[in-house]
Amino acid sequence: MDRLHPDETLKANSDQLRGGIVDGLADPITRAVSPDDQKLMKFHGLYLQDDRDVRDERRRQKLEPAYGFMARVRLPGGVCSPSQWLKLDTLARDYGGGSLRLTTRQTFQFHGVLKHNLRATLQGLRDVLLDTKAACGDDCRGVMCSVNPHLSSLHAEVYALAKRASDHAVPKTGAYKEIWYEEERVAVAGPEEPLYGRTYMPRKFKIGFVVPPINDIDVYAQDLGFIAIIERTKLIGFNIAIGGGMGRIDRNPNSYPRLADVIGFVSVDDLLATIDAVMEVQRDYGDRADRARARFKYTIDDKGLEWVKAEIEVRLGFELAPAKAFDFASNGDTLGWQQGEDGLQHFTLFIENGRIRNGPERRLLDGIQAIAHMNAGEFRVTPNQNLMISNLTEQERSQIEGLLGVHGLSELNRGSGLRLNAMACVALPTCGLAMAESERYLPSLITKIEEMLKRHSLYDEPITMRMTGCPNGCARPYICDIGLTGRAPGKYNLYLGGGFHGQRLNQLVLENVGEAAILDKLGGVLADFARDRKRGEHLGDFALRAGYLGPTQDNSPQARSKKKSKGAR
Repeated sequence: MDRLHPDETLKANSDQLRGGIVDGLADPITRAVSPDDQKLMKFHGLYLQDDRDVRDERRRQKLEPAYGFMARVRLPGGVCSPSQWLKLDTLARDYGGGSLRLTTRQTFQFHGVLKHNLRATLQGLRDVLLDTKAACGDDCRGVMCSVNPHLSSLHAEVYALAKRASDHAVPKTGAYKEIWYEEERVAVAGPEEPLYGRTYMPRKFKIGFVVPPINDIDVYAQDLGFIAIIERTKLIGFNIAIGGGMGRIDRNPNSYPRLADVIGFVSVDDLLATIDAVMEVQRDYGDRADRARARFKYTIDDKGLEWVKAEIEVRLGFELAPAKAFDFASNGDTLGWQQGEDGLQHFTLFIENGRIRNGPERRLLDGIQAIAHMNAGEFRVTPNQNLMISNLTEQERSQIEGLLGVHGLSELNRGSGLRLNAMACVALPTCGLAMAESERYLPSLITKIEEMLKRHSLYDEPITMRMTGCPNGCARPYICDIGLTGRAPGKYNLYLGGGFHGQRLNQLVLENVGEAAILDKLGGVLADFARDRKRGEHLGDFALRAGYLGPTQDNSPQARSKKKSKGAR
């Protein structure tokens, strides 16, 4: 048997994620905590980071790095109330450097929270019924849910199920309340973690709910995806997709992004049992020796899809029903105003790379704060790092339009189809894994590409572009028209040919190149696309058809399913 990774021993001996965190918080000598407690604090939604812009200068001055913590909120489905938004705004101003960051998994991140402010931050979240539990770590991460304003009642139903799923799968340890709320430890009968045990999951586990025809959550990128099946406007259950994941390691050829496979259908009543069964299979059979191979996608590929499906069915006590028909038409957000089926109004605001702060030209944080003070509707963070303000009356719409105008926010939704469909991870200066810029660099790169788009009359063409500062894939760069992943300062891998609906991985076309090579390659592709594309054809589909990717195989879940069916004959 392979030896366990040291992190498995750390988790097992952590007293259910307590470790030495309390003592580390009390240490006045450093802004950091011990390496072991850094790992345990991820389960509490906290990452230790440092400002890499000043790292070298601080080293020269013989100072420790400029440590601060990233705190990620647990926000199932990305929904919060105006009062919760106002608390998030206050905490961002007090402890997060005046910035809120909307993530690609529909939640908020604070950056630069000092160690002595962590308890105040988390207790502030508690005041409005929010927390950071399991926002990171080897557990079930934040549960995603489609944002579709046209289907108001259906969204409410699926969102409620997503929230139930999050509450069901979140770790049950009392460590969080004891450490951050300073409550007394309470004895429990039986195991403190009935699902997770002492060693939790082998790696992170991601769940998402999607409502066709919009695949905004990129359901094929989830470890466990629930695809809502609607008949006569009624939710009858979910198709189950398993084994998605974006992360890869450049130096490890045995790591790769993977799209999930649809394995069957379950009723709404069997939802929580299905979550338990799938997570238990990964808990019990995931690789605990090699963390680079510990995600569910590798368990499936190592054991075989049919074996994993059969094991899930054993734990469920019944066979999954055949998957039902569904179709995706988009994975983006419709910006601006829309009216739902109930007549209420919804407004989606483009937030470039998810960063909300006040700047010299636009006071974005103040503008959204003013809208929240109206105490109207609800806020929804979209999976594309944008912000929707939902369930508004006509009168409230008029008020919001006035506030958008006063704060200059109406102009945010005016941009090229490329810019409005782009995403980036945080990367430098705070992410310790980043090898290149992402959030700070992508806007200027897009400006240069927009000049090409104008020349070829493609300015308004919806093109998905995603950039990450490393190959881990936080902005889902492997399922878009144009993907860029950082390799070194100013150097990136360039990917083309992903499915516009999230149904096909893209492929590497340039490796470890700088801006000049990227622009040169894209210039040629865009010129050919403008000249030779078919009606309604997206850039990724064109790149595949036109031979930019060379001989290739369709790696979509649908294609894999067809191959399996042919093999069975």
